[in-house]
Amino acid sequence: MLSILLKNGNVIDPSSRFEGKADLLIKNGVIAEIGESLDATADKVIDCEGLCVIPGICDMHVHLRDPGQTHKEDIITGCEAAAAGGVTALACMPNTVPPVDNAETVRYIKEKAKNAKARVYPVGCITKGLKGEELCDYQELRAAGCVAVSDDGRPVKSAVMMAQAMEKAHYAGLKVISHCEDLEIIDGGIINEGKISKQLGVKGMSRLSEDTITARELAIAQDLQMPIHIAHVSTKGSANIIKSNVFVGVMCTCETAPHYLMLTDEMLLSRDADYRMNPPLREEEDVLAMRAAVANGTIDCIVTDHAPHSAEEKADFEKAPNGVVGLETSLAASLTALVHTNTISLAQLVRMMCVNPRTILGIEGGSLAKGELADIAIFDPDEEWTVQPEKLHSKSKNTCFKGMTLKGRVKYTLLGGEIVYTDGE
Repeated sequence: MLSILLKNGNVIDPSSRFEGKADLLIKNGVIAEIGESLDATADKVIDCEGLCVIPGICDMHVHLRDPGQTHKEDIITGCEAAAAGGVTALACMPNTVPPVDNAETVRYIKEKAKNAKARVYPVGCITKGLKGEELCDYQELRAAGCVAVSDDGRPVKSAVMMAQAMEKAHYAGLKVISHCEDLEIIDGGIINEGKISKQLGVKGMSRLSEDTITARELAIAQDLQMPIHIAHVSTKGSANIIKSNVFVGVMCTCETAPHYLMLTDEMLLSRDADYRMNPPLREEEDVLAMRAAVANGTIDCIVTDHAPHSAEEKADFEKAPNGVVGLETSLAASLTALVHTNTISLAQLVRMMCVNPRTILGIEGGSLAKGELADIAIFDPDEEWTVQPEKLHSKSKNTCFKGMTLKGRVKYTLLGGEIVYTDGE
């Protein structure tokens, strides 16, 4: 394995509270030395002048579509996209075909991921077959390699079953990730319920669907004194519910995605299904509320909910499946929405994208200290680029940032001390 010397980078490592100009020497897949003007030799030297050097991003909410839907994405291509976005670790959601509800499927994912350009951490199902009828064997899933459980893509309809899941998963060492949605309230809605849905003449998805289940999960967590993680928060109401519950000691963490920080449902006026996802794009007041929730610490993580779909599937606005790809745009979009608007500092963003997700899932990495894994993202915080779907590494090109100019570009990604992505190559 080649040794690598990263010279003159702006190193940002919240876990060790270090931020400043420094060199990093990488040997045998780990950080051998860190310091200013290191007197060291290496097989390869990368001049990081003007660039930021951070721990590799951990995206704890990704759909790799593998097994079963590999025409949309697979583990290898999904991790190619991850590497291009500075993501070195990801948690893959279980709504595959078949669902990740048994050890055999978990082992398939882990085996295929051995040759991938990111570390892949499987999330198992809360209920068998995602049907909401019977809990999975959490001890089996944990032993096979799962780090969390979720029925993401569907809610757990029964509060009793969710309570049982939270308790049993906790003692099995698994985080419970809740997809907060009341399907009876949704009742076939496809975009946010409001002025735009009425203008388009399509059925809307009420915020109440997300807010009521968020409140339910937090009530269960408070009663059981068990932790819960709330996925893809998109509404002002849910952000306020989480903030008030955390204030009184409820063990809750949560995430949002860049599109909820930048885009509103007015994008749907184009009748382009690439702007349809679940939860849907909301209104300006929700975007502002989500930015405020990031700034005040209510939101713990920025994730993508990377959800690839083919162009054919996305062609019909009203019948298309929900979801957008996001691994390659997450850092740039977050920099554009949050750092370049002075909403939060760069160090705060790094904590939300690199450190907190790993802490929540209990996985390794997230630090640039001596002896740590050399999983590293190097980026130019000021380089502007226009998102061109055809240039994305994902099999699917359904990005909601297409045609947008973002500020911040990944230049190199290192995984275990090896360069797995170089901009322009």
